[in-house]
Amino acid sequence: MKNPIIFLLLVLGFMSCTQKERATMIIKNANIYAVDTTYTGDAIAIKGDKIWKIGTWAEMEPYIHASTEIIDAQGNFVMPGFIEGHGHYNGLGNSLINLNFLKASSWESIVDAVADKVKQTPPGVWIMGRGWHQEKWDSIPSPNVYKYPFHNTLSEISPDNPVVLYHASGHALFANQKAMEVAGINKETPNPVGGEIVRDQNGNAIGVFEERAMDLFARKYEDYLASLDKEALDSIWHVALRLAEEECLRKGVTSFQDAGSTFEDLDKYERLAKEHKLRVRLWAMIRRPVDELEQKASKYKRKNIGNDFYTCNAIKSDIDGALGSYGAWLLEPYQDKAGFKGQNTTDIEDLKRIATLCADNDLQFCVHAIGDRGNRMVLDIYEVAMQNHPDKKDWRWRIEHAQHLHPDDIKRFAQLGVIASMQAIHCTSDAPFVVQRLGQQRAKEGAYVWRSLLDQGAVVTNGTDTPIEDVDPIHNFYASVTRKYNRDTPAFYPEQVMTREEAIYAYTMANAYAVFEEHMKGSLRSGKLADIVILTKDLIHCTDDDILDTEVAYTIVGGKVAYKK
Repeated sequence: MKNPIIFLLLVLGFMSCTQKERATMIIKNANIYAVDTTYTGDAIAIKGDKIWKIGTWAEMEPYIHASTEIIDAQGNFVMPGFIEGHGHYNGLGNSLINLNFLKASSWESIVDAVADKVKQTPPGVWIMGRGWHQEKWDSIPSPNVYKYPFHNTLSEISPDNPVVLYHASGHALFANQKAMEVAGINKETPNPVGGEIVRDQNGNAIGVFEERAMDLFARKYEDYLASLDKEALDSIWHVALRLAEEECLRKGVTSFQDAGSTFEDLDKYERLAKEHKLRVRLWAMIRRPVDELEQKASKYKRKNIGNDFYTCNAIKSDIDGALGSYGAWLLEPYQDKAGFKGQNTTDIEDLKRIATLCADNDLQFCVHAIGDRGNRMVLDIYEVAMQNHPDKKDWRWRIEHAQHLHPDDIKRFAQLGVIASMQAIHCTSDAPFVVQRLGQQRAKEGAYVWRSLLDQGAVVTNGTDTPIEDVDPIHNFYASVTRKYNRDTPAFYPEQVMTREEAIYAYTMANAYAVFEEHMKGSLRSGKLADIVILTKDLIHCTDDDILDTEVAYTIVGGKVAYKK
């Protein structure tokens, strides 16, 4: 009886060893760019959801089995999947459902698009859109205030539908007369703290509402949504999520850092992760008023839920608005808006309360700051919090955008270990109006100064702030290494460019480091998650022009093909 048992155990042991030596996927003929190391091989073996071995094709062949998926990279550029360092996941999905004006070249084209939408929309239904930017139109509307058009033409074509169209920055909106009526806006409505109702010379609202003035519409829109069928709303939410996932995967984004979600959205993300229904890895920041945060935030901490597809370990807030809508909080006035220094959008004492909450609960704090005064104030708040907790060493608190810095504050990022969570595409997209807002000296010394921050030793990350910009990493990478929006535009202070290597690092390892995930993603190493993108151009060696022709051939998430061209 002993011999058959021993034989059976040997067979089972052999089968077990054989099973362990099988690769589930092998990528061959790969031009491998690992980010933080160098390989002489041309093949990557994957087992399950992790990278197993990297070497030559000959070395990988013994691990092939009938079930092993073989991908021929055909000599193309193989690198870690792009990590979107700052975007708005729900906003991206909604932008693919609602009206999108990112490419609108005139106010007239926007009015025409709304008119078409009105024809398809029952009276009383809100019409939403996003993406317009008055500084990027081919012509200036007449009449206008700071190039903002008046609401009249929009109100005439949509008398029965409230229309709300968000600025590309998300820090202003345009409303028609019907929306203003629903929100109770009239000539006597005062400017809220931290916001401005843009008015004509007679004091009448022209339809543009900046920063906290947008809240006047947000509350009414929430009331409107609350009146709708809950199942229908939930269905729309899931459609938007799937559209966002597809858009990311098609463009090589395997992880997404979401810059501010509600508790309700976080509940949905966590549930989908537990059900293994998320296709892009999500790292989320909580964004709610301070009173709610103090009650709930610590209960929403999550790490690596659903096979590392969902983490929530940060709080998002803001100190100012955007440059394009005159919301960035500046030390000195805008050059093209005399005497005006922008908006402080969140009370400083509230920010200090949130900083204390984050420090006490080991949460990262991520504050939106655009203007030089806004950035200085956030650095001051962070510095005090760190001084109050001398035993805590590895904070990795972030400033989201860090767009316009006073030269004296550049070195403070590295000194404090504060991460500059920047978006290269904002630089080249905003370039046409930056100098007119700030003047030559401030623009040169402190606007989008990646090189200056890197030279001081700061960690600089990259993203798109989608849907404010296209989530496309390739266009963003091009902006990083050229300081140009496209082939035909001039470079914006080109002395601030990143190298090719720095730009890829900012989009992979730096973003992983910025959320304490560098041990599991951001580079191609054995044991890390098999989140990989295959590109048709070599981003290190191709010409600048060729960068814009780069296409995503494959996006692989967790060892599975999530997108194939």
